[in-house]
Amino acid sequence: MPTALRLLPALSPDHRERLMGLAREVSFPADGRIFEAGGSADRFWVVRSGTVSLYQEVIAERRISVATLGPGDLLGWSWLFPPHRWDFGAEAFSPVRGYEFDAGQVRTLCDADASLELSLTRTIAAILAHRLETTRAALIEHYARHGGVG
Repeated sequence: MPTALRLLPALSPDHRERLMGLAREVSFPADGRIFEAGGSADRFWVVRSGTVSLYQEVIAERRISVATLGPGDLLGWSWLFPPHRWDFGAEAFSPVRGYEFDAGQVRTLCDADASLELSLTRTIAAILAHRLETTRAALIEHYARHGGVG
């Protein structure tokens, strides 16, 4: 499978600069939950260092890791689409540093600049397509190994 598309390098220098004007540096400790499925998706991150595990709960108290994100990866896309709720959960696998973006501010920036909105939406759509394929492969592998039981 091809290497995942990275959000920031995919944007034009002007769009990247405008988006980064909204960035705030944050960190998460190892094993720290970043967000839970169903929670309010009001922000997103670009990982600078460390690793994040995206997981899906398949049955009560049973999670399957569907992707591991690292430096340069986009963390969180549910902020872009109503109802703005997380579809997955995310947990820091190691100490993580990243850039955090307030979703409302980014949507406002996009409302004022249609070319930025189009570029951001297309890039995130490409990232989502890759993630969907990765998630599908992880679930198939899990069920092949475990015979469909948790």
